[in-house]
Amino acid sequence: MPLHVTAPKPSDALLRAGLGPDRPGSAGPGLVLIVDDVPDNLAVLHDALDAAGYTVLVATDGATALQRAAQAEPDIVLLDAVMPGMDGFEVARRLKAGPETAHIPIVFMTGLTDTEHVLAAFDAGGVDYVTKPIRPPEVLARMAAHMQAARQARQARNALDAYGHATIAVRIDAGTARLVWQTPLARRWLPTYFDAPPGEVPGLLLAWLQSAASGREVRPLAVPSGARQLVCTLQGRTVDDDWLVVLREVSDAATVEATMLAFRLTLRESEVLYWVVKGKTNRDISDILGASPATVKKHLERVYEKLGVETRTAAAAMAMQRVRELNPA
Repeated sequence: MPLHVTAPKPSDALLRAGLGPDRPGSAGPGLVLIVDDVPDNLAVLHDALDAAGYTVLVATDGATALQRAAQAEPDIVLLDAVMPGMDGFEVARRLKAGPETAHIPIVFMTGLTDTEHVLAAFDAGGVDYVTKPIRPPEVLARMAAHMQAARQARQARNALDAYGHATIAVRIDAGTARLVWQTPLARRWLPTYFDAPPGEVPGLLLAWLQSAASGREVRPLAVPSGARQLVCTLQGRTVDDDWLVVLREVSDAATVEATMLAFRLTLRESEVLYWVVKGKTNRDISDILGASPATVKKHLERVYEKLGVETRTAAAAMAMQRVRELNPA
């Protein structure tokens, strides 16, 4: 009996897939998004996947497919290559361009077997293709292999998050750069430390990577935010020739608090003193703390008065001495 395919509302789709805050991690074989403009094709695949225990979402056009993928983050996408409007190749390119969906394996479904179309499928980001008419047992076997590989790769990347080390992969090609994928922790940290739209490679980070790409030896990149720093360490290249960067957050809040209590400083005064110890200029400190250089200067003058010194060198020396006394280890 043919499946009557109607585009469900996003909330209905998410609910049916169990994708709210209480989504089970891996209660079944996985979540599959099927994209095809022919209802009979959807019916055949839907029934086969449902019988095998998969949770199935469907889309009949490219725009809906992108919306479903962004909302549900399926484990795999079965994608028709030839559709009216936005074809499967463009859908695949857009999925691979988004950091939230780039990790999802895409298996193309096509009746086109010419070499140029097969190459187009792989160039667009597909990991495999099956030819029409669709044979469900073959599709299930190919899906299982690709989903297993994708899950292992995702688990390996996300394992770093558990230890406070986030990861991103950046692709630099012909002078352009894009964020290929990022772990959840990286997705949270990047907007905190960089002024860049979500999903884009921040300019400071890109310049650092371009230095490495030119053959220069680069030191870890430290990006401050108040008493915290995001330290970016280059881990080399992936098998896809992307740049792999590990991020970790370093907090010196304890040091700031210690100097604040020891010298009876305000929090902001202690933060200014902290960055003076780090050798930063008033202009640097104003950029870090989001204050004007004049405001930083006033804070620093009050710090001198409370410490009984007249120069930033003397203030830094006294601060370092007191911290060592409080933390002899």
